[in-house]
Amino acid sequence: MVVILEKNATKEQVQNVINHLENYGFKVHISEGAEKTIIGAIGVQPNFDIRNISILEGVEDVYRVTTPYKLASRSFKEENTVIKIKDVEIGGNKIAMMAGPCSVENEDQIFKLAETVAKSGAKILRGGAFKPRTSPYSFQGLGVEGLKMMRAAADKYNLLVITEVMQISHIELIEPYTDIFQVGARNMQNFPLLKELGNVKKPVMLKRGIAATIEEWLMSAEYILSGGNPDVMLCERGIRTFETYTRNTFDLSAIPIVHKKSHLPVIADPSHATGLRDQVPPMARAAVAAGADGLMIEIHDDPERALSDGPQALLPDTFINLMKELDAIAKVINRSL
Repeated sequence: MVVILEKNATKEQVQNVINHLENYGFKVHISEGAEKTIIGAIGVQPNFDIRNISILEGVEDVYRVTTPYKLASRSFKEENTVIKIKDVEIGGNKIAMMAGPCSVENEDQIFKLAETVAKSGAKILRGGAFKPRTSPYSFQGLGVEGLKMMRAAADKYNLLVITEVMQISHIELIEPYTDIFQVGARNMQNFPLLKELGNVKKPVMLKRGIAATIEEWLMSAEYILSGGNPDVMLCERGIRTFETYTRNTFDLSAIPIVHKKSHLPVIADPSHATGLRDQVPPMARAAVAAGADGLMIEIHDDPERALSDGPQALLPDTFINLMKELDAIAKVINRSL
């Protein structure tokens, strides 16, 4: 249920509405927009009559939200969510660029690539320290040592860090080293993990599952939002179809569809979406044109010897040139990198 408050509602009136909703057993979430304040009331109360709320002073309108994802929907929040981390905004007019290796392999590698990321104008360094791999015999990441290396490299070049969290026990371990938690495609419906991330005070990027519908994706975001963490971004990284030429099928249409249905920022990952180095630049350009709020791109200084996902990693010079192309496209749609 959504409660829209009058523009001039007093603090006392707002608190009175909240008290009534909580007394009826609802969990309350507040969204303060430029024009309106909206209260989302979450919970199932079969015999509840919305007129009990609509008659309260300061209430303009009350209606039930029919979509299963209440807090992620445009009904709850009309304005786009803008996530602010230090001097970086995700979801605003600027397109947030995230780049780095699939896995942190050694200190020399991550410092070189952090320098490339900073030189390109991107603001966020990506890299895996704990890697979920299809084969148990593949490189699984450097763990805490990898986190320390990535944090040091990011700090040297004034970058933010995004890295993947795979299980609940890793949240506390990773938190001191990262600015954004990433939930990988394989964990999109790891609901205990999502619930715990609803309690953290840092943003979460939720990747779409390999065969997930858009509604299932948004419902997973709802788990994090309902836990009290409003800073959630979604990442389209391709889905599994019958096509085998590329690693996945990049669902470009998901970007405008999610923007229509939800206020959450949408990031595109053309590296995992295609799995092929030569396909990454055209898909990155297309994602910017489609309205992506950010891109996540894998780079490596020696992809032939990369310990994971070398075939989809761009060389540093290729990435820097791509950034220039993306900026030109962004300007056409009144945005910038």
